[in-house]
Amino acid sequence: MSIFGPVPSRRLGSSLGINNIPYKICSYTCVYCQIGLTLRMETRCQRYSDPEELAVRVKKRLLQLAEAGERVDYLTIVPDGEPTLDLALEELLSRLKEMGIPVAVISNASLISKADVRRALYVADWVSLKIDALSQYLWKRIDRPHPSLDHDDILVGMEEFASFYKGTLCSETMLVKGLNDGPAELEKVARFLSTSLNPSKAYISVPTRPPAVSWVQMPDAETVAIAYAIFAEQGIDTETLTGYEGNAFVVTDDPIEEILNITAVHPMRSDAVKEVLRRKGYDEKSIDRLVSEGKIRRVRYGDWVYYVRVMKEGEQ
Repeated sequence: MSIFGPVPSRRLGSSLGINNIPYKICSYTCVYCQIGLTLRMETRCQRYSDPEELAVRVKKRLLQLAEAGERVDYLTIVPDGEPTLDLALEELLSRLKEMGIPVAVISNASLISKADVRRALYVADWVSLKIDALSQYLWKRIDRPHPSLDHDDILVGMEEFASFYKGTLCSETMLVKGLNDGPAELEKVARFLSTSLNPSKAYISVPTRPPAVSWVQMPDAETVAIAYAIFAEQGIDTETLTGYEGNAFVVTDDPIEEILNITAVHPMRSDAVKEVLRRKGYDEKSIDRLVSEGKIRRVRYGDWVYYVRVMKEGEQ
């Protein structure tokens, strides 16, 4: 399990990331996933993390950041798999909340029909649930769920969670060009959000980093604007996430280790990597070595080169 950042987040400001799941164990294998295809599809919850050990590491990291004069706005459970697969999530969230910094969880919502998953998420201060489509066909086409999952159960579970949750509930909808970006589907999603979830904010995203499947493309600006208008017409506080977060990655220790930790969960643009290395007195040969050693790979997407960690199933 890893702790990385803080990284700049368009939703959460300066976010200290906490990975509670071994690499790419997930209930979905989304076509747009920024860290690649799921290596092990899973829906059975197991105890993956050690909350006490992770809490100690987070405290240590927060002390380092405080000494460096860096702020942390959120402690964010944002792994390279689905965080609610971890039976220890509730205990981990409780321990993290003792540190006096708001705790967030970013979930694909696939397991929200389970009562113990909802109970764990109730502990968090801020929760994001993903809803890319209301139509079952599009849900399967985009999110490519584990065959045991039932879309209707997930929607009911989301509604159940929203009715009892006391923290800040947000939703996120990732638009994929030619799939879920048409008005008919967006109106279905917007109606569900307004009548069943009533989120504090609904985020509309586009794939800004290299997707798992090469044919995935982001919609044009006009399509995103129409999506925003459809959500807003339902009275939903809506925000679009279509831009780059910036290069404000915080590195206090070995920049090579930090880059490896970050890129396992959060692909970094080439200019961000160069800036991190420059601040610590390293040159670009350092990243070239990681590429030649097979620890990291370069991926071109749009006008930029991104660096993505190369990992195997079960790695942490």
